[in-house]
Amino acid sequence: MSFLSKPWAAATVARGMQWLMPLGSSFMRLKAKSVFPEHPGNRTKITIPTSIAPARAVVYRPAEEVLNPPVYVNFHGGGFVMRGIELDDPLCRFLAAEAGVVVINVDYAVAPKHKFPDPIRQAYETVRWIAAHSSEHGWDGSRLAVGGQSAGGAIAAGVARLAWELGGPRLSLQVLHYPPLDLTTPARNKGSIITKPMLSPWMGDVFDNAYAPDADSRSDRLASPAADTDTTDLRGIAPCLVITAEHDRLHNEGRRYAERLKRVGALLEHRTVLGADHAYDMSDRETARTIYTLIASHVRRSTSPTAGLRFDGTETTVMEPVQVTPKDPRR
Repeated sequence: MSFLSKPWAAATVARGMQWLMPLGSSFMRLKAKSVFPEHPGNRTKITIPTSIAPARAVVYRPAEEVLNPPVYVNFHGGGFVMRGIELDDPLCRFLAAEAGVVVINVDYAVAPKHKFPDPIRQAYETVRWIAAHSSEHGWDGSRLAVGGQSAGGAIAAGVARLAWELGGPRLSLQVLHYPPLDLTTPARNKGSIITKPMLSPWMGDVFDNAYAPDADSRSDRLASPAADTDTTDLRGIAPCLVITAEHDRLHNEGRRYAERLKRVGALLEHRTVLGADHAYDMSDRETARTIYTLIASHVRRSTSPTAGLRFDGTETTVMEPVQVTPKDPRR
């Protein structure tokens, strides 16, 4: 057991990472703005009330005027401890333009101040609020999708689970992009086909122990839907697009969850990005464009007025993994 497996140590390091985050935020914003310049974005800021804490969010509207467009709610990555909605600015601009949806990028509560399950419950409350406040904001909350990258993907999976368990709001799609879906297994025990994957064991210790310091809570169905501890029949949960990276330590748990959803007819597609590691889209713009286009196509189809006629939860379409911008596995 490493020193960072102790919750107090993980929390201390997480706070240090949060303290350092503003030092690089200006650079990250400038870098994000340089990606997809053809989609400059139409942004406004809102604050969503929740029982956990007010949630700040950025709203991106389609470039073309659309009457009551559907909504895609995005949750950023950051290991459950880092705030960084700016990192997903390129994705949000791209989806608003290419999928013709309102994208709401939520700055959800993070650990160690807000431990599991608070971030997921807050995220669910934001989605419920978005669905209930359509008329005053000019979007269609009945055509609603959620998604996220890394930790944000886990948050999105938790939101979809709560929406299914609690009877709403109805979700047309969940997009899980290289998500951590099994906190019962330490990162050091998650293999990769390359020697030095992006997610190191110490990072996993910090993220998991700061977010879920109670070891028993890591087997909760909202924390680890890909673990053996969760055996609930998920028939009826929102249709799902799962995207994993071949070299990522989190690849296998994403694949397991995709297989679980396939068994109940809830998997639209599982795409493995070959030759890629965790957070590949932060540095590889061409691969990002390819995968963001895939996401946009699923969002557009799933939130169209006739989407319910094409997918009723009983049929599954799974596309084979494709190779996108391969990297040298010897790195």
